[in-house]
Amino acid sequence: MPEKYAIKHKPIITDLTFFTNEPGATILDRFRKTLKDVQFFDILVGYFRTSGFFRLYKSFETIEKIRILVGINVDKMTFEIMESSKSRGKLDFKSHKRTKEVFSEDLASEMEHSEDTYDTEIGVKKFIEFLQSGKLEIKAYPSSKIHAKVYISRFSEEDRDYGRVITGSSNFSESGLVENLEFNVELKNSVDVKYALDKFETLWRDAVDISREYVETINARTWLNDYITPYELYLKFLYEYLKEDINIDEDFESYLPEGFLDMKYQKQAVVSAKKILDAYNGVFLSDVVGLGKTYISALLAQQLTGKILVICPPVLEDYWHDTFFEFGIRGYKVESLGKLDQIIKSGAERFDYIFIDEAHRFRNEVTLGYEKLHQICFGKKVILVSATPLNNTIDDIYSQLKLFQVPKKSAIPGVQNLEKFFGSLKKRINRYQKNQPEYIDTIKLVSKEVRDKILKFVMVRRTRTEVMKYFSEDMEKQSVSFPELDDPKRIIYTFDEKTGNVFNRTIALLKDFSYSRYTPLLYLKTPVSGFELQSQRNIGGFMKGILVKRLESSFHAFKKTLVRFVDSYRKFINMYQQGTVYISKKVNVYDFLDADNEEELLKLVDLDRVQKYESPEFTAEFLRNLQKDLALLENIQKLWSDIESDPKLEQFINELKENLILKENKLVVFTESKETGEYLFKKLNKHLPLSALFYSSVGGLYGDEEKSIPIARDLIKENFDPNNKPQKNDINILITTDILAEGINLHRSNTVINYDLPWNPTRVLQRVGRVNRVGTKHKVINIFNFFPTAQSDMHLGLEANIKAKIQAFHDTLGEDSKYLTEEEEISTHELFGDFIYRRLSDKKTFQGEDEEARSELEYLHLLRNIRDKNTSLFEKIKRLPKKARTCREIGRKKEDNLVTFFRKGKLKKFFLADSSASREITFFEAADLFKCDPTTSKAAIPKTFYPFLDLNKSAFDQATSDETAEKGHPASSSNESYIIKRLKAKDLQKFPGFTEEDEDFLRSVLKAFENGVIPKNTSKRLKNELEKEIVPLKVLAILKKNLPSTILSVSPITRQIGHDRREVILSEYLLGIG
Repeated sequence: MPEKYAIKHKPIITDLTFFTNEPGATILDRFRKTLKDVQFFDILVGYFRTSGFFRLYKSFETIEKIRILVGINVDKMTFEIMESSKSRGKLDFKSHKRTKEVFSEDLASEMEHSEDTYDTEIGVKKFIEFLQSGKLEIKAYPSSKIHAKVYISRFSEEDRDYGRVITGSSNFSESGLVENLEFNVELKNSVDVKYALDKFETLWRDAVDISREYVETINARTWLNDYITPYELYLKFLYEYLKEDINIDEDFESYLPEGFLDMKYQKQAVVSAKKILDAYNGVFLSDVVGLGKTYISALLAQQLTGKILVICPPVLEDYWHDTFFEFGIRGYKVESLGKLDQIIKSGAERFDYIFIDEAHRFRNEVTLGYEKLHQICFGKKVILVSATPLNNTIDDIYSQLKLFQVPKKSAIPGVQNLEKFFGSLKKRINRYQKNQPEYIDTIKLVSKEVRDKILKFVMVRRTRTEVMKYFSEDMEKQSVSFPELDDPKRIIYTFDEKTGNVFNRTIALLKDFSYSRYTPLLYLKTPVSGFELQSQRNIGGFMKGILVKRLESSFHAFKKTLVRFVDSYRKFINMYQQGTVYISKKVNVYDFLDADNEEELLKLVDLDRVQKYESPEFTAEFLRNLQKDLALLENIQKLWSDIESDPKLEQFINELKENLILKENKLVVFTESKETGEYLFKKLNKHLPLSALFYSSVGGLYGDEEKSIPIARDLIKENFDPNNKPQKNDINILITTDILAEGINLHRSNTVINYDLPWNPTRVLQRVGRVNRVGTKHKVINIFNFFPTAQSDMHLGLEANIKAKIQAFHDTLGEDSKYLTEEEEISTHELFGDFIYRRLSDKKTFQGEDEEARSELEYLHLLRNIRDKNTSLFEKIKRLPKKARTCREIGRKKEDNLVTFFRKGKLKKFFLADSSASREITFFEAADLFKCDPTTSKAAIPKTFYPFLDLNKSAFDQATSDETAEKGHPASSSNESYIIKRLKAKDLQKFPGFTEEDEDFLRSVLKAFENGVIPKNTSKRLKNELEKEIVPLKVLAILKKNLPSTILSVSPITRQIGHDRREVILSEYLLGIG
């Protein structure tokens, strides 16, 4: 551009007539300069913000009289009142009253959003002081909105001239005086000043005095309310934290089948679950066993509009179907966990809600089963029914969360990136070996963090103790109570010397068992992937575990298992020697965990041949170990061939004859082994004809007949389910595998007998939960456990003898002992035998109560009592202002602290500051700090309140900004990273042959991987296929083949914390004295 046409910018020349809030020309600077000489100062503005008053109050000290006239924000109701008054020719009492109300609302809102600083407090208090002295008056003009911004200054008569008028765009607020770019002009002619004053006087006459409303609003409805007691603040803290749940105990429409009790605790669970489901797309229904989770599920289903799919273990299909049918649910389908393929094929997208019973069976995310379940669930609303989510590992919980949450963009407050959150917890755990003392402490701390930061938002869980305490009135009204769990009782059986020697020799031999037949991939000359190696070890360890469990269960079952193992080894060795080996690489050991039909299980391992290998592909050690294992098994077979006695059975029959509890009650006898159950039934049927029934996954045995599954279940219901009609009394002893440990009511019985040692703590709870149920007529629940001893160990004492035998089972497995129990928390200073014996002798093991977990129900109960019995206090608490504060003394020689409650969207956090730092605390820690008596005295709030508050604000901002910064966190999985890299590569991004639809598809695939949505098994398969292909159109085809459109097209609930505003809800200063 030629220089003669260039625009030349001149520096701003400060003009004493115009004020723009640019440096050196703010209206605040002008006021500070001129007001010291002013006698009368009148302000006419649309918006007057007291929070900015601190900037000028010193300049107002010398002014004789200040008048402020403000407009009000006129809502529809106020406008109608004003128009009605105008039509009558005057503004009446009604319009004046409404003006005061609107002003009060505006002022309260202004203070809620103002900076809570010492300067603001001083400014407001000075304003009140000026009002009360008569130095300042404030009125509101009601008839129409005032947009004017006029500031009239008059000097004393002997001064230079009449006065000044400043008018323009600046309101009397922080932004108007300093921050915004404004345009104001100062007029000095007396004519202009008098004209402005005349107009002001006219408006002033019709305005409404709001001085009293100002003082009352500040003192009662803003954070400068100095009359809030510590007890009132404690209740306000509870109210603000729990207000979404306070009234969910109210009735809702439900249909109950005849004979079902209308229980408040169940209704509360339904409303809580519905609220969570709407907010997060998923909910864990996790009340402890016996509280009726299936009935709660049915009541929840009544509240849902849309099609429902229930996925459950095969044995529970009829139970779920019958329950939903009885509760009048329409548009539902019940399918087995094993039919996921069929669900997908028939169109899972037609369902809106997915109920999953026993979802922890899909704990291993790197499996085909989980991949299919994820495809069915993702983008729908998911209800996970499980009494024991906290017994699972954090991996299990994470994989279940991923069924309804976007891993890197979750809707859970405070944890936007679930992958990063759970990854950091796993790192903390992995710092220690299981034999280190710190390991158990870390597990507990990590579990608490998952509970406090994740599960509290997405889980409904109540214990019996909570229900009895907080719903006692309703339970008493309906004559419902929980039975008392008696201390577990022992049935001790003893090996004679011969049997003891054979047992000890067997244990010693099993320690050398390599289970090579079940781990062939470990012996390949060409190594396989780490995942495949681990899968093989899992199968091998599980098979060795079966041998040990059957040895403890019954000699009969152990001998039968030995026969099958020997036969399997012989056939495998024969196959190997013929030159070809067929191996399954896809058997998932977790599919077997609850199987009671061992014969079918072993057939599955033998028949599931998907991979062919030639014998020379294996190391020579493989055949040596196969032959060594076979010889070991045959040796054990020979040892047991001469053992005919069965001390366990003999002791049981003796107890049935002698023990009063066992003689007088219906009994439920649990065993893990189908063969033990059949054997036990046949023996008891000889001694007590027609008094026992055996039930397993293949049906039942009663009398001399086999019964089909439906007939056997009907017999069980007639004799053991109190809700069944008709009731019968033919059967007193029900022998069953864990197939009946869930999903059926057996509480006409009150006695559970664990014929095997119950290794799995979850299974223990479920067994006892069949009889320990709400609504039972029994007052006491009895539990019997069988424990082995040996004559040769009698010198040890009874308990030590028992523990030694349990320890022997454990030591046989070595590192594979995890296949006996899923229990994590075994102290490094405690032997396994001691641990199991202690657990089985303690009734707390069978109650499922969370010892360390505190309940919010305590505080909800308090608030509801106040709501129902002290409505005026409840109303007062509800109306206390945001940023409410108080102070109280906490005792001598204690340091001052400030506890602050923050909210940001749905996220609620608490921080505790002292003079040097701030740290985050939990709700329960905060509750303990706020908690006090109604009579607790309030102390004056010291000036140090503000620096403490600043520390808490900074800590909160840091905590929440850390989360916001997680956006775009790279994928931790190498498979995911590889696929994302390929999707971003130029050959795909710039390929001209894609259609617009193809490009949209690729963008959605990239987004899904970046958000962590795609299951690990899918990622692994995709990577393997993509590594072999470089042609863009073929890459596209691979992606379309492997990625169901349902996962890519849904838009699940996510949350962006960065968009929410930080709110200070309340603070309490805890004053140390002396």
